[in-house]
Amino acid sequence: MEQYRMQKMTWLQFDRRRKETDLVIVPAGACEVYGPHLPMGSDSLVAEEVAYRVAQEVDAIVSPPITMGESFGLSEYPGTIVIGTESFKNYAEDVIQSLVHWGFKRFVFLDGHAGNVPILSRLAREHQLQDGIRCMQIDWWRFVQPLSVDILDEKGYMAHGHASECGTSIMLYLFPELVVKEEIGSHPPKSRKNYTEWTDIIKYPSFYNLTDGSGSVGDSTAATAEKGEQIVRAAVDRITQYIKEEFS
Repeated sequence: MEQYRMQKMTWLQFDRRRKETDLVIVPAGACEVYGPHLPMGSDSLVAEEVAYRVAQEVDAIVSPPITMGESFGLSEYPGTIVIGTESFKNYAEDVIQSLVHWGFKRFVFLDGHAGNVPILSRLAREHQLQDGIRCMQIDWWRFVQPLSVDILDEKGYMAHGHASECGTSIMLYLFPELVVKEEIGSHPPKSRKNYTEWTDIIKYPSFYNLTDGSGSVGDSTAATAEKGEQIVRAAVDRITQYIKEEFS
């Protein structure tokens, strides 16, 4: 029997499992350009796999993933699917309401896409008041940054840019068969200063115009599966520790 992934359970298996835990992990991501070498579903794939690894440590159930998100900033690239803010909010709200109905009281949103973060945050606050549940969110690609300082070769934005060393390392570890290795390369932004000296300014440029057109910013040539393994293990340990100590 699959004990953790809801979508792999029969309804009878789920009915038994939901009575054993009130903790559910909801993975969320996007379908968007992620460099020339990584699949467009990288955010969702990583979020679901990490959710599964955490679930085994804390006896949680992983809900079916929300695989597409608010990706308007990358809409110039073929294949990017843009889910509007209200559409995403309504869909996620229906997911939450269904899971509340089936008895879950602790929600972990494991979010692999930055565009979804503010929407899920608002829903979390609303449903905590409305339904008496507890919520927490992991903004995955921001969450792993301090955990990977001593692991990655690059520092700052070039290590954590779109589909750069960090993201590529994690994909090489979790899904090596999906990485197009001959397309791995270095893609500095057109204006490095924009990413290094003006980080305190919220900007809304076209991602396409800020890059070399590859759909990536950063140097993925330094990525390795070994680095990805270290980052994922550190992140799973950190999330697990918090759930056990503060979210029980």
